[in-house]
This record gives sequence, structure tokens and C-alpha cells, in this order.
Amino acid sequence: MEGRTSLRPIDMTLAAMFVALMAIGANITSWAPFLVVGGVPITLQTFFCVLAGAVLGRRLGAVAMIVYMLVGLAGVPVFAKFNGGLSMIFQPTFGFILSFIVAAYATGWVINRGPQPASKARFVTAALVGMVINYVIGTNWMYMAYKLWAEAPEGLSYGMVWGWMLAPLPKDILLSIVAGLIAPRICRAIGRSSAADRSAA
Repeated sequence: MEGRTSLRPIDMTLAAMFVALMAIGANITSWAPFLVVGGVPITLQTFFCVLAGAVLGRRLGAVAMIVYMLVGLAGVPVFAKFNGGLSMIFQPTFGFILSFIVAAYATGWVINRGPQPASKARFVTAALVGMVINYVIGTNWMYMAYKLWAEAPEGLSYGMVWGWMLAPLPKDILLSIVAGLIAPRICRAIGRSSAADRSAA
């Protein structure tokens, strides 16, 4: 499917569905304000991001994340705590939003390496790779933002920023594994193949 130059209606529908899921996953903190550590909301976005890459493939998964980002920057309150608008670019956590694009692409890319159909182990590995990319890009952006333009907490250090990420880490590892395990079933249910984008490699 990803080897095609045009998107089918089902592809656009699935991409739109993941945009909606990202918006829902971003805002669980609106009902549970205690799920914020060091200014970092604990959300379900990483789960839906890697699931998008696993189910939609690297290109369409990345497109879904780009659309999610653009919708939020346009002012629709789809980011964490119902935020949106161009000002979000200057928020320390904006790096995580950018990382979703790379993470979804990487997840799909890993799944489509090697023999097909991909094994569950490769799906899980791909989801965990996507999660790591999400953390590396997002956390380093956050540290850079605090150092260069955002008001930093007293005594901020690189280790402190990574320490904040320890709170959501167990949840994201577990949910990434879950995403890797359920993605093959979803692919079969909607008639998508993880081998579909190999021709676009």
C-alpha cells in the first residue's frame, strides 16, 4: 500500500483515526491532573504513535503524526491539556510532538526489514525502538529549550530532565510491548500487510 503514489480512502480514514486517537491520548491529564511530572504530562501518545507506525506503515504512520502536529499548530486543542496554536513550538515539550513523526516512521521501517510477514518479536522490537526515539528526541529538546529560551526550574541539570522521564517510562515500555503484540491482529483485521511498503524502501 505504501508503494502507491496516492492514498486510498481507507488509508486516509485510518490516518485520520490515529490523529483522533493521538488527541484523545494527549488529554487524559485533563481528567487526571496528577499525571504531570516535572511539567511532562503522562499520556497515551507514545502508545498510539508507535501503534500508528506498526499498523499504517512508516510513511502513512509518519503522515498521520504530521497531520496531528499541523492540526494542533493551527490552533485546534489536540495537544496535552487541550493546548494548541503556534506558541506550542516554544514549549519545552514540543520536541515530543516532533518526535512522534520520527518514531512512527522508525517503527514501520523496522517492521518492514527482513522476511515477511514480520514476526510478533519484530513488531515488539519496532515499537520499543519507536518509544526510545520518542524519549531521546523529546527529552533532549526539552533540556535544550530550558537552557536556551524557556524558564528553567531551579537547579536544572541534564540528569534532572531525564529523571522526570522515569515516571512515564514503565508505562511506555509496557504499552509499547502491547502495541507490538496487538498490531499484527489489527493489520489482519483491516486487511493491511506489513510487507506492503517494502517496494518504497
